[in-house]
Amino acid sequence: MTPAARQRLAGLDGIRGLAALFVVVNHVFLRAFPGYPVDHAPFWAAPFIYGRFAVVVFIVVSGFSLALSPGRHGWRLDGIRRFARRRAWRILPAYWAALAFSLAVAWMITPPPGQAPPGARSVVVNGLLVQNVVGAPSPNRSFWSMAIEAQLYVLLPLLVLAVRHWGAAAMLAAVTGVVVLVGSFGPHGFVTQSPPDLAALFALGIVAAGVARRSLPWGWLALAAVAPVLFTIWWRGSVWTLGHLFWVDLALGPAIACLLLGLAAGRPAWLLRALDARPLRALGESSYSLYLTHGPIVVLICERVVVGRGAWAFAAALALALPATIVFARAFAAVFEAPFREHRGWPWALRRDRLHAGGVPA
Repeated sequence: MTPAARQRLAGLDGIRGLAALFVVVNHVFLRAFPGYPVDHAPFWAAPFIYGRFAVVVFIVVSGFSLALSPGRHGWRLDGIRRFARRRAWRILPAYWAALAFSLAVAWMITPPPGQAPPGARSVVVNGLLVQNVVGAPSPNRSFWSMAIEAQLYVLLPLLVLAVRHWGAAAMLAAVTGVVVLVGSFGPHGFVTQSPPDLAALFALGIVAAGVARRSLPWGWLALAAVAPVLFTIWWRGSVWTLGHLFWVDLALGPAIACLLLGLAAGRPAWLLRALDARPLRALGESSYSLYLTHGPIVVLICERVVVGRGAWAFAAALALALPATIVFARAFAAVFEAPFREHRGWPWALRRDRLHAGGVPA
């Protein structure tokens, strides 16, 4: 068994897979029911307008999973350079390949709706992962969150160091305080393009990783935390909710953290079994590729195949987009994720090293 397999926390792959799938459905929804933030969908489809909440889940899960090992070893990273190298090999090959794919679709077939065709500036800005702070036509609207997540990876060593020296509560309070100040008084354009609340959610995930061994009724606490948020969303509606995402995101964070802590403790068992079932686990293993590559496929289906609006177009586009994006993501992950996932280096370099050592390539 590889180290990655031993450290794998049951249920996390399932959560990632469902979150990525929710983003796919959200982007089909936005094409079938235009008018965002006004919700024109029937009641059974209305929740899919809130695709941003899947990003909230991704960010909390990211902080949680990355901090599990430091949290169990005195809040120490196994070398900042090693951490940076492993993160770069994990995210950049697939991201740059998805950027090339998105550019090809935008140049040769159609750019994302509402966007000018991407140019050289788009290539540089997206390639350097600064698209949330430097304007350029986007070849893939999902890429905004990738820039923020990469920037949060840079902050992770500082946040772990703060926990080690000042404690988890002090670190979370400091980050949340800065985030609230920026969100309340920062320029609207910056707050919209670079939601500062995601930094607080990332910090919350880190703190949750440090208490993952404590036995509390985490499932019930998650339910108690999310219930008032869901009631408020239902009561105030989509226009109010999507206009106050900064605060709604922050309110959802504790519920997600409690859910992760419950899964780490093996509770509730039925949910853990469902999330760790083979189909969801397989979906989660390619969730990063699904998130990166689904956008151009959804645009092609909704702009060139299912050209229409309303419930029928939503259902028809989903029937095509879901299998197409999942199959494509699986193949994409096999080429641009799996070879770099374990050893964090060029696949052929690992094969060469094994041959020189007298071993057999895996």
